[in-house]
Amino acid sequence: MTFELQKRLAEERGFRLMLGFIIRPPHQFLSLLLCPGLRIPPLSVLCAQPRPRTMAVSSSSWELPLVAVCQVTSTPDKQQNFKTCAELVREAARLGACLAFLPEAFDFIARDPAETLRLSEPLDGNLLGEYTQLARECGLWLSLGGFHERGQDWEQTQKIYNCHVLLNSKGSVVATYRKTHLCDVEIPGQEPMRESNSTLPGPSLESPVSTPAGKVGLAICYDMRFPELSLALAQAGAEILTYPSAFGSITGPAHWEVLLRARAIETQCYVVAAAQYGCHHEKRASYGHSMVVDPWGTVVARCSEGPGLCLARIDLNYLRQLRQHLPVFQHRRPDLYGNLGHPLS
Repeated sequence: MTFELQKRLAEERGFRLMLGFIIRPPHQFLSLLLCPGLRIPPLSVLCAQPRPRTMAVSSSSWELPLVAVCQVTSTPDKQQNFKTCAELVREAARLGACLAFLPEAFDFIARDPAETLRLSEPLDGNLLGEYTQLARECGLWLSLGGFHERGQDWEQTQKIYNCHVLLNSKGSVVATYRKTHLCDVEIPGQEPMRESNSTLPGPSLESPVSTPAGKVGLAICYDMRFPELSLALAQAGAEILTYPSAFGSITGPAHWEVLLRARAIETQCYVVAAAQYGCHHEKRASYGHSMVVDPWGTVVARCSEGPGLCLARIDLNYLRQLRQHLPVFQHRRPDLYGNLGHPLS
């Protein structure tokens, strides 16, 4: 399916799509075409950083797996949030994506800890059941970036987990990762965050999972500030790191893209970051700017303002070539500074 046809089909269904396809003709630098989201001009073009010619690949971009990154504005209304997410997931499936990524708190963003606890559900609850049915219906994998989970210890603790759930195309849960770094911060000009008021930290990392797009390492938002986690996932075989997020309006412009590109460069992985955008209610707003970064550190797809999608193709041959030409993991010196980010068992 051509770019113009994909764009036309999306717009006929009421979407303005953000497309970032990797184009690598021989002996030419990478160029990136973006078709931006709602409420912004119809077309913008970003010239990416050049890559060495020796790492150009010959495979057609249309043969590469396509992933979709969804940007939403969650509210305390769980059913409306599901309706919005389901619409984007169905559009991703129609456009040929094999895996769709939803942001942290895709299920809801509450006004206070008490409402968060009241709206939370177990993994076998009704809401996740709707997403398993959606994955089966659409025939694609879903990264559910941060589900407010009532765990098995709910009765004892009265606290929840921020749980990243990965569903396969049959709707089965193939992996769960519970956020290990909780966001308890006070940033001037931004609403204080006290995630630990309602949430328990997860006990462990999850080994990377093989998907149609590559081996995916699971993380959530604030985890991106801890490179040890991304290094551990990369050493365990991750090819794609995913950071579903709800970044604030102060830290977002300063740190969001910088951190994501840094994690991609140091691990030589693709980084996929689905983000919350806009005003959720009177107490909270999020930065947005969902994106995909390639292992060279280039932003190859990006959402701008408003709910919508961005799409990117994952080129694992390019990733392997880059790791061969720049073998940083072979050059590490744990004898000098320890094994930062221990490989997962």
